[in-house]
Amino acid sequence: MEKRQFKITAETGIHARPATFLVQTASKFDANITLDYEEKTVNLKSIMGVMSLGVGQGAVVTIAADGDNADEALDAIAKTMKEEGLIE
Repeated sequence: MEKRQFKITAETGIHARPATFLVQTASKFDANITLDYEEKTVNLKSIMGVMSLGVGQGAVVTIAADGDNADEALDAIAKTMKEEGLIE
């Protein structure tokens, strides 16, 4: 299992638009991908799960991937987060 931590710098946190792009990116991979925030874990391929966390600015989240292409999936998710302005 591969894990990476990210600090959310966007003023609006992870709102609907970037959450949608994260879910779309995660869904391209066979790996099981989760998002951990404040002792809660959700499937990153679930828009409702991601939105239910209410991740705000300054939050530290952990994204974990397990299975085929786990490293590639985390790289793609990190790229999407940067492109959407969630991280620096």
